[in-house]
Amino acid sequence: MVKISVLQHAPSAHLPSRPGDPTPTSRNLDPLMHPFARARERTRALNAVKMERMFAKPFIASLEGHVDAVETMARKPDSLDVVASGSWDGGLIVHDVSRRTKLLSVDDAHKGKVSGVCFGQDSRLLSCGVDRNIKLWDSNKGFVDDDSGAGPSQKKPVSIYPGKAAFNSIDHHRYDPLFATGSNLVQVWDETKSAAVSNLTLPTATETVTAVRFNLAEASVLASIGSDRSFTLYDIRTGKAERRIIMQMRSNALSWSPTFPTTVLLASEDQNLYTFDIRALNNPSQIYKGHVAAVMSCDWSPTGLEFVSGGWDRTVRLWKDGAGTQPEVYHTKRMQRVMSTLYTGDSRFVLSGSDDGNVRIWKAHASDKLGIVTARERAAIEYRQGLKARWKADAEVNKIARTRHLPKPVYKAAQLKRTMVDAHRVKEDRRRKHTRAGENKPKAERKKVVVVEQS
Repeated sequence: MVKISVLQHAPSAHLPSRPGDPTPTSRNLDPLMHPFARARERTRALNAVKMERMFAKPFIASLEGHVDAVETMARKPDSLDVVASGSWDGGLIVHDVSRRTKLLSVDDAHKGKVSGVCFGQDSRLLSCGVDRNIKLWDSNKGFVDDDSGAGPSQKKPVSIYPGKAAFNSIDHHRYDPLFATGSNLVQVWDETKSAAVSNLTLPTATETVTAVRFNLAEASVLASIGSDRSFTLYDIRTGKAERRIIMQMRSNALSWSPTFPTTVLLASEDQNLYTFDIRALNNPSQIYKGHVAAVMSCDWSPTGLEFVSGGWDRTVRLWKDGAGTQPEVYHTKRMQRVMSTLYTGDSRFVLSGSDDGNVRIWKAHASDKLGIVTARERAAIEYRQGLKARWKADAEVNKIARTRHLPKPVYKAAQLKRTMVDAHRVKEDRRRKHTRAGENKPKAERKKVVVVEQS
């Protein structure tokens, strides 16, 4: 008698274990059974990177109110959406970014331009200008009614601190009622006193201080940049300058990293940005190249993984920490030279203030969806991001991901800059080949940035 083999399957393995559960599925994970899996995944990666570029619409809105260039901006430390901006027309505005409204607006806060703003304690706002005055404002009270019954009157400052020279920058201590200013010297002030508590400067320094910033972790450490190409570190406890470097070209802005207390970012006149570790100031830890004109402003994301810069070339660029090339580039037809840039407290949005008097709001990630994202959408977004990361070495995927359409003047300037850099490199190679200069090892690019270090 013929023996017949019969395949038997337990029904429990193919039916839901409980009512309402999904039906179990079985998959054969043997790669030989799926010969087209890799090609299918590459097609999905291509579609994912194409969708990212299709949905890249970073511009959100413009906050109006200023008449002249917006040179300085500051975010409120304990808020996600409150930002203050100061303009060359002397105007001072506190914006609610999420509602796109003004919490405080003072048309003539200073005579001449407002050169610095920062938030202090208890929602107080400090501003300084070229009229040699520092003013303390209460940002919670937008307007007050005068006694005559004629309606709202212009906001008046809580305190005024007179100085002896035009102020270029101001920053508040993170915990104490102290703030620092930069003019022809660095001064530390107490909110309760009308004169400066201490003057911090090197005996040999003659520079005009263009920016001062307190360290976010070690709040007693203060950094400044000056017109004589200097970057200086101070300790307000000892009341003197600790270290100082002179660079090849002057810096226009500086920003401390919020997550790495020893890392500082400098925006330079030579079209580059530099990150320094203050424990070793003899050369930068990273050079960021991309702008085709002077970099005027910079600011770290609260996560410490990205930062934003604005330049004289009318572009806003977003960089990843440690990646010195290929930043994200934002531009509009009407935006003029970018004087100030800022991240919001949740690191989802970027603000830029430019010569045309507008404060513009941008997405920190150009293709992000605004509004509610469902769990299913979130899973799809994360899957597409994983695909892009896995296939980033593919030539076609990489080309689509890094292609950016730039304004013609910026594109031509970048082309010219590349030609000049290549010509300089060829000339240097030939010089080393045919003269005694070739006997020594060539100097690395990072070693050329700092001219001298003083301590």
